[in-house]
Amino acid sequence: MKESMHDLYVRAYRAGLLMIFVFAVGTFGFYLLGSGQWSFEDCLYMTAITLSTVGYGEIVPISEVPHASIFVVALILFGMGVTLYFASSIVAIFVEGDIKNFWRRRKMKKAIDKLENHIVVCGAGTTGGLVVDELIATQTPFVVVEQDEEKILERVSKIGREDLYYLVGDATDPGTLRDAHVDSAQGLIIALPEDKDCLIVALTARGLNPDLRIVSRAHEPEYVPRIQKAGADKVISPNAIGGMRLVSEMIRPTVVEFLDLMLRDKEKNLRIEQVQIASGSEVIGKKLKETEIRKVTDLLVIAARNEHTGTYTYNPGPDFVVEDGTVLVVLGEMNDVIKLCEMCGHENAGAA
Repeated sequence: MKESMHDLYVRAYRAGLLMIFVFAVGTFGFYLLGSGQWSFEDCLYMTAITLSTVGYGEIVPISEVPHASIFVVALILFGMGVTLYFASSIVAIFVEGDIKNFWRRRKMKKAIDKLENHIVVCGAGTTGGLVVDELIATQTPFVVVEQDEEKILERVSKIGREDLYYLVGDATDPGTLRDAHVDSAQGLIIALPEDKDCLIVALTARGLNPDLRIVSRAHEPEYVPRIQKAGADKVISPNAIGGMRLVSEMIRPTVVEFLDLMLRDKEKNLRIEQVQIASGSEVIGKKLKETEIRKVTDLLVIAARNEHTGTYTYNPGPDFVVEDGTVLVVLGEMNDVIKLCEMCGHENAGAA
């Protein structure tokens, strides 16, 4: 089984301890053989040249000490094995670590450079990690920006996916956002721990892409309007959501349980999604009953939004006429959502 980087570091640590032990045994062994007549520095030097077999010559008279040659042979046989073990452990770290990471990051950069209409996620902590999980479940292309690479690698290990696109860098740096191709992205999710950093990212990203949809979180209520003024389309307060969840668990527990089970069901992958009707779509001007939505998919249309007036039609009936730009809110599996996107001439679907 292939070793992980953690296993390689543990192996190198143990090999290092063995090397220290061998040098200690060699140094004190020579010191005892010389009955204290040779300095510790000379004994350490003798141990080093014995293990490395460089052949610089003896600086202490080994041949004059009885049984000293037996000790040297034993030191060479045992010490060389430990030395090779230590060297292979260090080489393995560089080969599996630096070289592997170099090629992986190079390949990842090329893949990120090709991304369009993707989501940029700033922050891979607790909240950002949950965002990543949901984007994977909804088959949405994305790239993560995080300063602490360990957080990203922990998420990669947890979800078991090596193809997670990420950049190690400061999200408040315009250069990092450019590397994540915010200019060609469809959305930005800011899940940084500090509200002031969320504000800076929202302001910077809005300047790089005026059409970008920006969703940010804010811990402190006073930062909500500030981040919105900086360019965020929506600012989410975890405290407000937590309060609503507590009330919902109390007065509508069945609804909450249904939504939780829907999100956790890995077999069906049910979601409430939105699909916008693109210009030129074959469904424009047709009634819902005249479209192929129910024939091609098992989606349930639970609402429709008129993009011109901003009004919603809840639970639209079979005679509801689909217009250009209408956004359908549907409930169903992601595979069916993708089929509906293709039918409606619109490739992108976002979680509602």
